[in-house]
Amino acid sequence: MRIVITGATGNVGSAVVRRLIAEGGHELVGIARRVPGTGAPASDITWASVDLSDDSCARTLERAVDGADAVVHLAWAFQPSHDLRYLEALGVGGTRRVLDAVSTTGVAHLVHMSSIGAYSPKRDNAPVDETWPTDGVPTSRYSVHKAAAERLLDAYEHADGALVSRMRPGIVGQRSAGSALLRYGLPGFVPSRVLDHVWVLPLDPRLVVPMVHADDVADAVALELHRKLGGSFNLAAEPPVTAEDIADALGARLLDVPAALVRVAMSTAWHAHVQQIDTGWLDLAYAVPLLDTSRARRELGWTPTIDGLDVLGEVVSGMRRGDADGTAVLRPRSVAGALRDAVSSGGVGTRNRP
Repeated sequence: MRIVITGATGNVGSAVVRRLIAEGGHELVGIARRVPGTGAPASDITWASVDLSDDSCARTLERAVDGADAVVHLAWAFQPSHDLRYLEALGVGGTRRVLDAVSTTGVAHLVHMSSIGAYSPKRDNAPVDETWPTDGVPTSRYSVHKAAAERLLDAYEHADGALVSRMRPGIVGQRSAGSALLRYGLPGFVPSRVLDHVWVLPLDPRLVVPMVHADDVADAVALELHRKLGGSFNLAAEPPVTAEDIADALGARLLDVPAALVRVAMSTAWHAHVQQIDTGWLDLAYAVPLLDTSRARRELGWTPTIDGLDVLGEVVSGMRRGDADGTAVLRPRSVAGALRDAVSSGGVGTRNRP
């Protein structure tokens, strides 16, 4: 198959590329704003530099997807968190541009990386299936944008009748994303070794979220590319991760602090540009439902190979060790590099995009 992958250099994208290269027999095209250099598997994938946040990409994007059997749309942005216009332009606008290109060129199958974040808030901790409403969590811009992308897919399916598959994973992790996740989670001037000295974790103990390994998400994508079932698939590993589990992974003691108080501290730090995670992520963490993955297991034959606690442990280990990959998104994190980037482009939360 000729498969085009947007966001091919990110956390999920790198795993999908690995999976499809290992499977063999495919002509792969990777789309990213910043394509990898000589260290990438250039002989196994063709790269195209496309900025999906801008309408000017239309012709280049159409040329890239023309003749594809399937497009796997993974591109999304989490930073700069203070530039909501850009986040919407890439997440929602980029999805619209991909749909336009797929429709114009007649691609038969679109696999879209949605998210647990598209779901409406939970009522309790009973796992929900794919029929749970996808209206998002109103105070999380990430969630609102994921829900808006779902509405674009609804309209596209209704108007075009094309095959659309929607993957809705829990929190996706892998070791090589350690540097990238820590770059988003800690101010750049704070070294990663601070994680070795977290003795107390102030969190509301009601937190419980599903996680899944990037390689297992990639496996579900590959299975769906072959089976072409369409529809939505929840993806998560058991058991879900609790606040106590996070504290244990960090070697810390969980300190019971109500989410409302954590939110105040988080908001203050974000508005002061001390850290780059806004309060929407905290609201989302306490609102997302647990996931019933029966459909993926039954119809795709999908089974996660790494359990939720091991995914958490791998991510924390990757953060501590500064694990990375050979792409701009998954590049190594260092205090010196963060300071250099801050001088040249601004902080992560407000950065200009070269």
